[in-house]
Amino acid sequence: MIKRIAAALFFLIVFMLSVSGQQKAPVKGMLIKKSIQFRKGIYHLQLPVLKEDPLIIIEGKNITVDFNDLVLDGAKPGETPDQFHGVAVLVRNSSHVTLKNVSIRGYKVAIKVIKTDHLVMERCDGSYNYRQHLNSTPEKEDLSDWMSYHHNEQDEWLRYGAAFYLRGCDSVLIRDCRVTGGQNGLMMTESNGGMIINNDFSFNSGIGIGMYRSSGNNVMYNRIIFNVRGYSHGVYNRGQDSAGILVYEQSSHNLFYKNAVTHGGDGFFLWAGQSTMDNGQGGCNDNILMNNDFSWAPTNGVEVTFSRNTISDNRIFGCDHGIWGGYSYNSTISNNKFRDNRIDIAIEHGQENEITYNIFYDSKEAMRLWARTEQPSDWGYAKARDTKSRDYIIAYNNFSRVKKVLNVNHTDGLHLFGNLFGTVEQFLQVDSTVTGIDSVLTEDQVKRISSDSAVSIPEVKDPYDPFKGAGRFAGRQHIIVGEWGPYDYRYPLAHQLNVAEKSDTIRLGLLGPAGKWQLGTLRGARVLDPGKGVFPDTVLIVKDAGAKTDVRVQFLYKGEAFTDPFGNKVAAGKAVPFVYRKYFQPLDWNVLFYPMDTMQYNPVRTGTLFSPTARMAPFKEEKADRLEYAWWGGIKAGNVQHVQFITQATATAVLEAGEYELDVTWDDAVRVYVDEKMVLNEWNPGLYKFDESPHKKLRLKLGGEHHFRVEHLELGGFATLSLKINKLQ
Repeated sequence: MIKRIAAALFFLIVFMLSVSGQQKAPVKGMLIKKSIQFRKGIYHLQLPVLKEDPLIIIEGKNITVDFNDLVLDGAKPGETPDQFHGVAVLVRNSSHVTLKNVSIRGYKVAIKVIKTDHLVMERCDGSYNYRQHLNSTPEKEDLSDWMSYHHNEQDEWLRYGAAFYLRGCDSVLIRDCRVTGGQNGLMMTESNGGMIINNDFSFNSGIGIGMYRSSGNNVMYNRIIFNVRGYSHGVYNRGQDSAGILVYEQSSHNLFYKNAVTHGGDGFFLWAGQSTMDNGQGGCNDNILMNNDFSWAPTNGVEVTFSRNTISDNRIFGCDHGIWGGYSYNSTISNNKFRDNRIDIAIEHGQENEITYNIFYDSKEAMRLWARTEQPSDWGYAKARDTKSRDYIIAYNNFSRVKKVLNVNHTDGLHLFGNLFGTVEQFLQVDSTVTGIDSVLTEDQVKRISSDSAVSIPEVKDPYDPFKGAGRFAGRQHIIVGEWGPYDYRYPLAHQLNVAEKSDTIRLGLLGPAGKWQLGTLRGARVLDPGKGVFPDTVLIVKDAGAKTDVRVQFLYKGEAFTDPFGNKVAAGKAVPFVYRKYFQPLDWNVLFYPMDTMQYNPVRTGTLFSPTARMAPFKEEKADRLEYAWWGGIKAGNVQHVQFITQATATAVLEAGEYELDVTWDDAVRVYVDEKMVLNEWNPGLYKFDESPHKKLRLKLGGEHHFRVEHLELGGFATLSLKINKLQ
């Protein structure tokens, strides 16, 4: 008996040594063509900035790559997330490939998969990869933070990075994966028939899951919360085209079932696509949104436009719009719960939509339905399609504590039947442009809206409960966006609670894991509180008197272990500093606005602001202590709308000696001078191809009196000009 046990132990040891010998460590340029198990460990493998070769390439059929819980880290010491570059793992031209048990951080793209069917990704963590540095502050939005996902025919989405990027991948299975602390989670193009289940793509600054020309996918039981930017509670709610789920350009027949998609810029953002806008054909049609939670979006819980879809049995609380359904047609909105939205359902130019069996509670407006008198002249959609607002069925809904139920104009055909009303201030607001209101439904209409439509729900073994613990974050006040994205409540943070108030008293909320805090160093302020406490807590500080604001308050945290905003682990019991900083240097700007007509004289081509033969007078002049401008369609002065114009701003200021950062956002062209030396020359708008406002940061050593001059051109359309000066710590 003892001999048999000894023999068994011998063979087990030999087997374990054999397996260990087969394990490999990852190296740069590795090509994998057969199944492999890696050696567990943390591998710091950086890629050259100018070289596009991925770290690891996988190519072939029937391959399983078990990374064995290793960590690939591509970040260089001191590198910020907007500097991350390269692809860690590339799978291409393959089939039946399985990737599992890996954490990848510090790259532009963690895993990129091209033309690979039957891919399986499980227990892959793509957290803390590329993300943009955000330029908006709690006080003011910076328009350079807006994103644009409207085109991806040439992989334009990759400029924003992604944890997982798929193109041309059918029948994929992605389960039990995680992405946090990045910009984009899972991005799919031309990828059909996939299963996306039991994942957590949360607290990212762009998109949780994005689809482009991707159809027939099942997205189920995922936690996709706090994918958001462009929000400051009580100050502005813009979203800046962030979203929990993004569905664009001919992505149809997808099922979104039992996902938690709260606190996204939009919860769900669907747009038919540029091809539909050009020719009026197709769309993102017949998608089903069922049993999801799309609450607490700064903008729209659900946005579905120029398409036909089903939205049923969802929860949509506390959004600006519950559903924005511009140009939706033949769509069904049923059995949803709306609560505490500004407008629950807003649809312009909608046709033959059914709104039935919903519960509307505690909203300012339940429904707003309307049409504009004119369509944009450059929309092919409007030329190819009927765009009237018409033929709604609104039946069997329940309205309670709603200020206004229906606000309608330029609409024909409202069929109202069987609705129930609790406390309602106003039922119907219409004008003479509304026709065809009746309370009689035909037998066919009653039969259609009363019948249950069968939805095939794929079976998922051991489904994750994405809604567990959701009550902790109920409300938009929990959205806190910093310079690197949304706060995830896992590390100590001091943030201002009274941003909207103009006061020398700053109320700070101290948030984070369980622990104690005490006051460290102060600059430019005094503290009214005892100077220590436990988390969470509130601290009052008072700014010192002075023209500018330069407040820095350092706190010390000591408590539980935590993960910082960049994914670094901090041990329990360690005293860790965290800082609140607020800086504002006013400048005495004199701002002049001049008319411009590029058909007569084009400063972009000549390089000079004005024609040497013309004597220009400003049409507007103003004083300002900062440059923070945004214009839509030009500037109106008197009876003239100046669609094209020149901005010239000058200022003089005395600055403390030190290193400063100038943040400049513009559209269309700008030049910045300091003491008559040009420090920024962005005079060629053609360098920027995307529908975004460029932004540049300049580091300068300054001290004493300095003269600043800014020259700006707007060629037509949207315009912005912003210059901020910050003293570096």
